Amino acid sequence: MSQVPAATRALRVLRFLATQADPVPLDRIVRACDLPRSTAYHLLNTMIDEGFVVHLPDEHRYGLGVAAFEVGSGFTRQEPLARLARRPLAELVDRTGHGAHLAVLHGRDVLYVIEERAPGRPPLVTDVGVRLPAHLTASGRTILAALPASQVRALYPDRGAFVDRHGKGPSSLSALRTVLSETRQRGHATEDGEVTPGLQSVAAAVLDHNAHPVAGVAVTFPSDAGDVDAIATAVTRTAVRLTRRVSGRAAGAR
Repeated sequence: MSQVPAATRALRVLRFLATQADPVPLDRIVRACDLPRSTAYHLLNTMIDEGFVVHLPDEHRYGLGVAAFEVGSGFTRQEPLARLARRPLAELVDRTGHGAHLAVLHGRDVLYVIEERAPGRPPLVTDVGVRLPAHLTASGRTILAALPASQVRALYPDRGAFVDRHGKGPSSLSALRTVLSETRQRGHATEDGEVTPGLQSVAAAVLDHNAHPVAGVAVTFPSDAGDVDAIATAVTRTAVRLTRRVSGRAAGAR
């Protein structure tokens, strides 16, 4: 049990380094992870020995090592998120009668990792492996709405970051911020005809134990459907259920 605090601190350092665009100096790690300088130094040296961290002596900075990449690759190979989500998404399709999908953020896109088609419904563009602009999709918007404002700003530094499919959707950071603010107030994200004319989607975020969005659950249905509120409720409940599975603790609707 005496090693548990050290493990917690090491994981905190790894999580912080994983969120940084570039290697960072020791002082920044100390502040971000709330560690004594000597503790951070010894932790980093141990993690360097194990390959999880690399030290750039000329720059006096620390970054993720190859072992951290191997852990991430193992996560991708095992697909635990997809395994956890497949049955709840199938039940969501049964409950709503419309196709459902799970997407994760990949740069400024969302990558679809599960698609559950509803019987008798036409195929959607959200097939497994497809990538779409996050700011145009309900799945992407619900994830972006749960990210820190600084991270959203880094993803969309200028108007060139905003692609267009059908002449609809936000085309500037200020417009996107408005959409994300409305998403947070509503508790779920929406889009109507911005991905496919005649179809709309509702999505809610799946959060980890740090309230970080790891995925978006969405249902897509005809724009003239009259049961949008009921669909939104079902989607949000599924996202809460998955949040509980992923984080290991209860979660409120988002």
